[in-house]
Amino acid sequence: MNDDKLRRRIDRLWWAMLAATALSWWIGEARAGAAPAWAIFAVFGLAFGKGLAIALEFMELRGAPAVWRRFVLGWLMVVLPIIVATHLAMR
Repeated sequence: MNDDKLRRRIDRLWWAMLAATALSWWIGEARAGAAPAWAIFAVFGLAFGKGLAIALEFMELRGAPAVWRRFVLGWLMVVLPIIVATHLAMR
């Protein structure tokens, strides 16, 4: 992939992550206090998507050996559900 295409892809991804951050913030502010379960799952779903994008694109794991991709993405898939479960249990 040439540099210009790569730069455009990274720029689009960066803008998408900014939008996801803004949406997460808006959901959190609009549902401050007693957030329904859908809001919690939406925010953590966006966090998962952002973590996936960061790992694959910005950490360049898309082209890395499979063991590193599996390790980092596996960590993400273990930690986020634990955080969600802990948050829901404390409600």
